[in-house]
Amino acid sequence: MQDGALQRDDSWTVAGRKFSSRLVVGTGKYKDLPTTAAAIEASGAEMVTVAVRRVNLSDRNAPMLQDYVSPQRYTYLPNTAGCFTADEAVRTLRLAREAGGWNLVKLEVLGPAPTLYPDMAATLLAAEALIKDGFEVMVYCSDDPVAAKRLEEMGCVAIMPLGAPIGSGLGVQNPLMIQMIIEQSKVPVLVDAGVGTAYDATFAMELGCDAVLVNSAIAMAGDPILMARAMKAGVEAGRLAFRAGRIPRKGFASASTPMTGLIS
Repeated sequence: MQDGALQRDDSWTVAGRKFSSRLVVGTGKYKDLPTTAAAIEASGAEMVTVAVRRVNLSDRNAPMLQDYVSPQRYTYLPNTAGCFTADEAVRTLRLAREAGGWNLVKLEVLGPAPTLYPDMAATLLAAEALIKDGFEVMVYCSDDPVAAKRLEEMGCVAIMPLGAPIGSGLGVQNPLMIQMIIEQSKVPVLVDAGVGTAYDATFAMELGCDAVLVNSAIAMAGDPILMARAMKAGVEAGRLAFRAGRIPRKGFASASTPMTGLIS
């Protein structure tokens, strides 16, 4: 297809880093590292999140993620998965920077089970400390436009509201709030958490998100590699639909062909 609109550069940028793929994938929960690598390859992703408290990045006596998912090929995004206090999150990312030199990071501070909902008070505290420490913070947060704007104004480089609780696979539960966050934001907005299948990724992109982050839906699928391909296609389809501009919703029928000039 030679359509100029399709051929133009449609990359996105976060903290000065440019990406063509709008799918960001996690590296946890896979059955083994070869499957992790194969699924990430199939996804077409260029950025991968790494739970630094759960993934082996330094013990040469055990299989290391870097041996399967090259930091030279993929942008590593260390995250604070498993952190439940601001202090834990800040300490974890400082250790990650010392170990790998990573400055672009994903901050998440969770509330208690069973919801594991973002603890926004702790998230704000941790974000403030990390930004002062020179980190470029992509921040996981609630689908709250007020909190999202505050995080942006503090200096976070991307806002990552949850679509639904982590690992739930429920998809975007509050599209109105996600749209409000997108409309007010001057930094990238990524739906993070809750994606269950390709439809959910497509829907998030149709809302206008800059990208979608997926981990459990790929890693825990019956066929992770096939699901990774599906998510890649879903994100691409949603982005194209958003750029194209959907027809308005109406509460009545509208003929698809003109009603004038009919042959009698």
